[in-house]
Amino acid sequence: MRTLRFAWRYLWSRPLGAALNVLLLSLGLASITFLLLVGAQLSKAFDRDLAGIDVVVGAKGSPMQLILSGVLHIDVPPGNVPLSAVKELIRNPLVDHIIPISLGDNYAGYRIVGTSLAYLEHYEAQLAQGPQNRLWDAPMQVVLGATTARKLGLAPGQTFIGSHGLGAGGHTHGDIVYTVVGILAPSGSVLDRLILTDTASVWKVHEDSTATDDEDRQVLEQEREITMALVQYKTPMAALSFPRYVNTSTEMQAAAPALEISRLLHMLGLGTEVLRAFAGVLLLTAGLSVFIALWSAVRERRADLALLRMLGAPPRKIAALLLCEALWLGVMAAVLGLLLGQAFTLALAWMLQLDNSLLIGGMVWPAELVVVPVLALSVSLVSALLPAWGAYRVSVLELLQTR
Repeated sequence: MRTLRFAWRYLWSRPLGAALNVLLLSLGLASITFLLLVGAQLSKAFDRDLAGIDVVVGAKGSPMQLILSGVLHIDVPPGNVPLSAVKELIRNPLVDHIIPISLGDNYAGYRIVGTSLAYLEHYEAQLAQGPQNRLWDAPMQVVLGATTARKLGLAPGQTFIGSHGLGAGGHTHGDIVYTVVGILAPSGSVLDRLILTDTASVWKVHEDSTATDDEDRQVLEQEREITMALVQYKTPMAALSFPRYVNTSTEMQAAAPALEISRLLHMLGLGTEVLRAFAGVLLLTAGLSVFIALWSAVRERRADLALLRMLGAPPRKIAALLLCEALWLGVMAAVLGLLLGQAFTLALAWMLQLDNSLLIGGMVWPAELVVVPVLALSVSLVSALLPAWGAYRVSVLELLQTR
């Protein structure tokens, strides 16, 4: 403990140099923390929201767009598909079950998703608030995700009018009112940021706003569409033939979430590598700076070291003093780097509103962050090895002769 106290005082005897070394090392560690946090949260979001969905069937276009819009709800869909075509897929012997997804409206920027109760069951959603603990049982009733309810300040029994489009600013649908009947408990899934209702609600809103008479309404009912369908196979072997069947024999397309997300992560890989290389350069620069600072400290403190040796301090004590200085640098840089990395992640989430899309943000501490303090201490101690060895080898006589 005495060595640690001496090391702390020696370190801050040159406050400007010590602060610069801590800052350089912290910036490199903050970059690595940022990469680890974003990577861990993205992986968690993808694994959580894609779990149990074997394939997404929707309008022809970009397969990745289909996944991003229908599963993660961070893009616009390529179009709609006929309800009759989806019903044909339900009868396919390779299909276990299908969850319909209908998009097109929003409230204050939060998507109104028409679906079935199977969608909530798929994510094992639980009600936190609602009369008699029930979900919707009629059109125009909605259940809010936990994040949506908190941001909008809505409660069961309140009503609102949806707007056309998937982003805020579209025209409202007249006096067609949704009623909130429940609020889901936080699940950490995509449901947290959605407004969920029966598929019939979406049809009713658009049919009531366009139909002029009973004949028009009958035609619209015959031509009903949904945006896409989330499909789960009866057997994993269906992955070999079902997507090919949909893509070649129907007017729809089938997109495998695992494949498309792998492509997305591969495309993001170049940017990640650049940031990782930048963090490596910062850490290398910080390590050299620590080495130079400690080497200079040995030269400048030769008289102090000689006095310590004369008072009976063994060579290993002198070397330990320098290693403890490096240890203090590593500890301070690790703490500051972790906090800066968290701050960078929060700033990114706030600027891009990622907490409304992928639920990225907040102070989270994934297990991967253990790399940061280990790396900080490693860089500091490795940088101190040569100066500590130099102090260890110099004799008292040589130290006094240089005074």
